Amino acid sequence: MKIHCLVHLEFETLGNIREWACSKGYSISVSMPSANSFFPQPDDFDLLIIMGGLMSVYQEAEYQWLKNEKEYVKAVIGSSKAVYGVCFGAQMLSEILGGTVSKNKFREIGWHKVRSLAVFHEDHTLFHVPYELIAFHWHGDTFTLPEGARRLFESEACMEQGFIYGSNVLAVQFHPEVDEDCVDNLLVNCSSDLIDGKYIQSEYYIRSRTDMIKSSSDLMFAILDWFEGNIMQKRN
Repeated sequence: MKIHCLVHLEFETLGNIREWACSKGYSISVSMPSANSFFPQPDDFDLLIIMGGLMSVYQEAEYQWLKNEKEYVKAVIGSSKAVYGVCFGAQMLSEILGGTVSKNKFREIGWHKVRSLAVFHEDHTLFHVPYELIAFHWHGDTFTLPEGARRLFESEACMEQGFIYGSNVLAVQFHPEVDEDCVDNLLVNCSSDLIDGKYIQSEYYIRSRTDMIKSSSDLMFAILDWFEGNIMQKRN
């Protein structure tokens, strides 16, 4: 199985996504859309992962490379390839599929509770997670649910925390991919975001909750296992 990732930040690592791939013996390639416009053909990979970013998907005037990336992701979805988007990537998927992206009422930063919805548990083709879990967040935007998509998660600060579209597109607003390096990189490079806010935790608290890394990793592995199962089933 081959994975290709679209990365938008110089300091962003793939976290436990790379750990999962290495444990399976799968290959990972990376493109940075802001640095070049080269993207592999959909036939060259099995799963496309769109990572997070500090920009917003509606800032095409400031980030002119965004238009090319969106066109590319749309073409990949059209080819029926598996696509996973996290945070900024989830927002991009919403827009491409007909939703809208805008500022959320609250900025949500740190370890916050997320609820999985009843319809999620009733669909046994999906991976299973607890009704309530604590996940890592770092976002100020939100998206609307695209027509035909199913909402998977919600939080107190942000109703739209994830959706599934068809059988090959999955979007998650929070960050199940984080390991300690991911958290540290955000705290070091984005410390100016840690202002007073109802759902913005302090650097001290965020660093103190590294016990959450394991449950976060479990969810990310479950998501990737789900994609793997679907991809292998299609091959057979």
